[in-house]
Amino acid sequence: MSFEELGPTFVKFGQLLATRPDLVPQDFIDEMSLLHDQVQPLSFSTVTDVISEELGSDWQKHFKSISENVLGSASIAQVHSAELLSGTKVVLKVQRPGILIKINDDLNVLYFIAELMDKYIPEVRPFNPIGMVDEYFKTLQLETNFVIEANNLRRFKENFKDNTSVIIPEVHFPLTTERVLTMQAIEGKPLSQMHDLTEISEKYNSTPDKIIEIGLKAYLKMVFVDGFFHGDLHPGNFFILPNNKIGLVDFGVVGRLNFKTQTAIVNMLVALSKEDYLRLAYEYVDLAPYSDKVNVDLFAKELQAIIAPYFGLTLRNINVGKILLSSSSVAARHGLTVPTELMLFFKSIISIESLGQKISKDFDFLTFTLSQVNDVAESLFQPVKIANEAGLIFRESRNFVSALPRQLNLMMRKLNSPDYHSKVHLEDFSEFKDTFLKSFTLLFLGIVIAALLISSTLLYLQPSVWLIAGLPGLSFVGYMISAVLGLYAAYNLWKK
Repeated sequence: MSFEELGPTFVKFGQLLATRPDLVPQDFIDEMSLLHDQVQPLSFSTVTDVISEELGSDWQKHFKSISENVLGSASIAQVHSAELLSGTKVVLKVQRPGILIKINDDLNVLYFIAELMDKYIPEVRPFNPIGMVDEYFKTLQLETNFVIEANNLRRFKENFKDNTSVIIPEVHFPLTTERVLTMQAIEGKPLSQMHDLTEISEKYNSTPDKIIEIGLKAYLKMVFVDGFFHGDLHPGNFFILPNNKIGLVDFGVVGRLNFKTQTAIVNMLVALSKEDYLRLAYEYVDLAPYSDKVNVDLFAKELQAIIAPYFGLTLRNINVGKILLSSSSVAARHGLTVPTELMLFFKSIISIESLGQKISKDFDFLTFTLSQVNDVAESLFQPVKIANEAGLIFRESRNFVSALPRQLNLMMRKLNSPDYHSKVHLEDFSEFKDTFLKSFTLLFLGIVIAALLISSTLLYLQPSVWLIAGLPGLSFVGYMISAVLGLYAAYNLWKK
């Protein structure tokens, strides 16, 4: 594919577009879903050069050893195992040298293409191509700064400090920079490398169903309790640990949800389970920026047309995340702008379902999630959150009430001022003004022509020594000017 030949920036951009059926046709999504960013590993000497640049020339004093074997090599970074002098086993994530320069050069190309599309292809303007590149640029900025990823790790570890079944690596901040991330090694095996599921029970003393339950509960906690979730939780980032424990890694891509979006997601899932497509449509309308062009009933019917045929099937047959992504494309056709965080959530569901499918072919994400809906509702409406919302409403109301008398006083003074005047803006008024002026011009010409004709006729009745074509000279000139003005007026009228 051309995107793979263009390099890592375009590969990641293609992966982003593959999650946006509201912007890209399905044929392109199917192709872009095949993109991968596995690249040729860096030499170990190049890796140590980057470490030396970031941690200083005496970096070796912090490590007992660093393995030359590559744990993973992607377009942005490469991963190696290591051991600190204290004996702590860690993982080093090292950024590829020169990758930021290459990304910036490629982004300039993408911005140039987006500007051309916005300028010369009116059909793509509603999809905001420049805004898409802006969104991608912000994502890459966060993903290429390992200090931000380290802070994400810290936040997730804090959120799961009371959950002994979910292991989040600890970050070694003194050995972490924007280009080098040093974190605790997880003693387990990624699900992507488990080709025989009996290994889960035999080697790790764990139950597959229990692993699914722990993983899904952790994900639901991220989404509905913390409002801060892993945006790329595929099998390579999901580790199986002994005794029914899991480990999560790679927190470069995360999603953030506010209370309104969390509530809307719960309502969407409930509506989906009950086949209440009108309610699902209204949740989209409430989340998107206001638009008065949406026919909600028609929108709901189209949602029903694409979702109803798959209702009741298990993951073996259908993916809930893909259904929701498809519904977002219907929303876009109806003029709704789907929030970025909601699209990332839909994408994360696809990743979660791929995890479940690796363990159980009949895993049903929707059924399991709805079985936990009471816990979800409790987390959304727990006293602390309600108190926070009530406190916010009170503060906003207090500010409004305290400012209201002053604003009313200013408004009354303004209305009573002798210099007061108001401005009224009418849509398309400039076009009306232009039409009015042109009509007035034609009317003025008509009056001038009529006056010339009358005066020329009166002069015709008077004796004159100056004759042109048998007519008095002044009458002839008046008739000629009237004819020219009449032709000019007729031409303008015909052109209109």
